[in-house]
Amino acid sequence: MIASPSPLVPVPIPDRVAALIGSCLPAHVLQAEIEADCAAREVYRFRGPLCAEDRADREHALAALARANKILARHHPTLPVRP
Repeated sequence: MIASPSPLVPVPIPDRVAALIGSCLPAHVLQAEIEADCAAREVYRFRGPLCAEDRADREHALAALARANKILARHHPTLPVRP
């Protein structure tokens, strides 16, 4: 029996294709996508018991992610980034 590949395996996108896709989106949506991706990475950085400073930084990253996701969701419902 041959197993089919998982649909969750990420496939790399060539830079020229990514640039073409990006040129079709408004600039504010592209900026929101970058901000959401950075904020999601920042949220993942904080694990385990957190001190007060780390909790504040995590909350700040969650707020930035929420702001960016609002812009992305307004443009298209499937665009928001999940933490």
